[in-house]
Amino acid sequence: MKKRIFIFIFVMLFIFTNTAFAAEKTKQKPEQKLAEKTEKTVQKTDIKVPSSVLSISKENTYPNSAQDLPYLEPSKLAKAMLKTSDVPITNPDLIRLLNESSINASKVAFWYRAKIYLGQWPLSYQSTETTVNWEHQQINTNRLDNRGAKSVAKLSYNQTAHKKVTGGLTAAIPNSEAVQKMMIISAAEKSKLPLSFQTAVGAGTKKPNVYHVSPKQVGYLHSYVPAVNERGRVTYGEVYIVLKGGKREIVIQNVTQQGIGAWIPVQDHVSFSFHTSNM
Repeated sequence: MKKRIFIFIFVMLFIFTNTAFAAEKTKQKPEQKLAEKTEKTVQKTDIKVPSSVLSISKENTYPNSAQDLPYLEPSKLAKAMLKTSDVPITNPDLIRLLNESSINASKVAFWYRAKIYLGQWPLSYQSTETTVNWEHQQINTNRLDNRGAKSVAKLSYNQTAHKKVTGGLTAAIPNSEAVQKMMIISAAEKSKLPLSFQTAVGAGTKKPNVYHVSPKQVGYLHSYVPAVNERGRVTYGEVYIVLKGGKREIVIQNVTQQGIGAWIPVQDHVSFSFHTSNM
């Protein structure tokens, strides 16, 4: 009799434990659902550079400074705290703040409680579309009039004036500088192109490529700076550091998302378009 009672109690405890686990698994916080929804929208991009686009990194008379992507490796403390957040955090400025922080947790002070408000931050950026306009902004036109000649003439690229191309966000958004950093990291990883929100082509920049202009024709060689059109969503939230005795964790509240786009020029690359006319 005692053995049957023991088996009955064991079975009931097993059923109760599994039911509670299943309920806990299906019950998700809004932040967790948001993070999963964000991860599912990741789009792989396979961008191929057309043959009409050439690098001018060696020929450019204006030395563009290399764009250092502001990715930061989280410290040991920052990694541990980032894992406690229900919402992914990739903002390099926020990671830098955590890297520079020092929290000495005492296991003795089990009664200690603290909640520190760090402010509202753009937590992460999730890319939904990355495309390239290879003729984003025209910077030069070389012209060769061969209408009075009897033989083929040769036309090559020669930048006649200094040109600067600047990108930026397509709309006003809170903490835009941090958002730009996250967007350029994502766009560079997906496109595999050298990106910068500002690039320049110096006067006198040349390429040896030859374009043939037939007799009785006028040749036109147009030059453009390409740019990546990056689109996605920014996740914002109020960031708190919560201390409970020896435990340290990040709590995110009032999570929101906002769509955003940006034009990011491709550094030290020029796209060429050649055509002839009898006019």
